[in-house]
Amino acid sequence: MSILDQINGPADLKKLPEEQLGDLCGELRQRIIEVVDRNGGHLASPLGVVELTVALHRVFEIGRDVLVWDVGHQCYAHKLLTGRRDCFDRLRLKGGPSGYPKLAESPLDGFGTGHSSTSISAITGMAIARDLKGESHHVIALIGDGAITGGMAFEALSHAGHLGLDKLLVILNDNKMSISENVGALARYFNRIITAAPYKRAKEDVGAFVKQLIPDRMTRTIRDIEKSVKGLITKGVLFQELGFNYIGPVDGHDLPLLIELLQRLKTMRGPVFLHCATEKGKGLELAERDPERYHGVKPRFIPRDPGEGDPVPAKVEAVPPAQPTFTDVFAGALIRAAERDSRICAITAAMPTGTGLSRFAARFPERCFDVGICEQHAVTMAAGMAAAG
Repeated sequence: MSILDQINGPADLKKLPEEQLGDLCGELRQRIIEVVDRNGGHLASPLGVVELTVALHRVFEIGRDVLVWDVGHQCYAHKLLTGRRDCFDRLRLKGGPSGYPKLAESPLDGFGTGHSSTSISAITGMAIARDLKGESHHVIALIGDGAITGGMAFEALSHAGHLGLDKLLVILNDNKMSISENVGALARYFNRIITAAPYKRAKEDVGAFVKQLIPDRMTRTIRDIEKSVKGLITKGVLFQELGFNYIGPVDGHDLPLLIELLQRLKTMRGPVFLHCATEKGKGLELAERDPERYHGVKPRFIPRDPGEGDPVPAKVEAVPPAQPTFTDVFAGALIRAAERDSRICAITAAMPTGTGLSRFAARFPERCFDVGICEQHAVTMAAGMAAAG
């Protein structure tokens, strides 16, 4: 029996010996690759957050503590660890689990998701409600480097930091960042220091003592120097200024380090921002080489030799679509309309392929606008364009 076959829920994961956790990550990746190769789906992103997912379920009480996935397409390992292992073969097929978090499917999915940048607002609301009810669980948002560029994410960071909410953790899954060995080692050492209980107690005690000896203006100067030094080492000045305890960047594939850090972060006061550097497609060489191409894939994406069958047993065969998709029909109709009317423009919020607008952009590049993950801006920009004729 594999290690994964022993996991029927988060409680089983907590019972595993620490030395088996690395092998569990390997089994999770293999299962994701096998099923996505049969059914299609997202690939590179789910492979990149396996260690983070295992660490979160190891440290927190997911179910009591709430984990919210931004966008949500990274959640495949989470689904495998939360009672959906046996039905995972039907991922994204009728009768099988959704490719996204879904509360109707499991209360452990925490919150419904969408495209995008909604997770931090969600956990801010959850933390406020928790405190009003006198409860004490943690709320956690896992957000990617694309989704965090959305204005809504920064609105939520600003508000959560202003409120100083305890037991609120934002984890940035940064899969575009490369950390040099020296900076990574220094950041790792520094993060161990600033999350340790003796450091926090000493900082509070010394701060109270210094306030009695020197004027407020000098105290503020010392605090500014401290922020500058921390910012040089941890690159988190922005998040510190928003009121968060910033930790990172750290290796998002170093499972022992992640578990140690998360255990320490549970005891920190105020909102916490953990910056993790990960690799999209981790564990599958072709996806590591070209993560954008393998972000989302169709069935049978793994190359086969001529005459070779499936590389893994196919318990479920996905039915190929016999008709054009709604996206195909929409893209064609929009292009035909734009050929007749030069005033027609197209706007997308970082979804040109998923909305069919990549075809429109190829035909009318000067009339297609990708504004990034900025839906509010996209809508009002469209209104401005319409108002101007």
